[in-house]
Amino acid sequence: MRLHVGCAMWTHAPWQGRLLPQPLPPRERLRAYATWCNAVEGNTTFYATPARNTVESWARQTDPDFRLLTKLPKSITHERCLTGADEELRSFLTAIEPLGQRAHALWVQLPGSFGPADLGTLAAFLRGLPRSHRYAVEVRHRAFFEDARAERMLERVLTDAGAEWVPFDTVALFQSPPTSDAERDAWAKKPRMPRRVRALTDRPIVRYLGRDDPARTVEGWQPWIGTVAGWLREGRSPTVFIHTPDNAEALTLARRFHDDVRAYLPGVDPLPEPLPAEPLTLF
Repeated sequence: MRLHVGCAMWTHAPWQGRLLPQPLPPRERLRAYATWCNAVEGNTTFYATPARNTVESWARQTDPDFRLLTKLPKSITHERCLTGADEELRSFLTAIEPLGQRAHALWVQLPGSFGPADLGTLAAFLRGLPRSHRYAVEVRHRAFFEDARAERMLERVLTDAGAEWVPFDTVALFQSPPTSDAERDAWAKKPRMPRRVRALTDRPIVRYLGRDDPARTVEGWQPWIGTVAGWLREGRSPTVFIHTPDNAEALTLARRFHDDVRAYLPGVDPLPEPLPAEPLTLF
């Protein structure tokens, strides 16, 4: 059994020289990260479609079973609201072709304004997507979490398209007032989302946001340990992304989450040994 875990990015200043080697050229940064985790969120593609040679570099730095959850550009999801974006979508799909199976799912993150009345638009958009990719949808409108009818309608749309619902669990963050600048910033910017643990496909995806205190982050993810282990027992192949407000310890915490699931379910394959932060010497 293989559990995929990762972070919101593969390069982060607090990791350099402490967890990852420094300096590293851009063409080596994802490779070093991939010795720590076997998945990563592709948030950068939200802001701009990457050059194809950049994506080719990502593919060269990772094994075929590495998972990259690639976010659709905001020009498609937020500016055009899933309509009239055929040209942007074609450009994006062409750019990410070199990833092959590493493009675990194309991530459709929708704005908080996208509510139950917009489900027809989502259904039409998903029907028009090529079947060569898997898709995962993240919604932030509270009606989908508080109105049972809206929840069922969204699940029906996603199930018909074979798409997964990506939960963003922010319960731990908002459980008590912030204690750092990064937490205060997250309180202002992150959505207050309830915990959702229902998987729609054989490849569930979880985004979990903890606290800057690692102990509180670990405490907050405890409900996920049994859920993820249960998915693995059912033959599903989950991917879990660990965030904290400052992400300073996200790399080590992602591996800790993997260790916690393995302690609960020893049949889970181990992660690779991380690349040393300091270069190896002969003496």
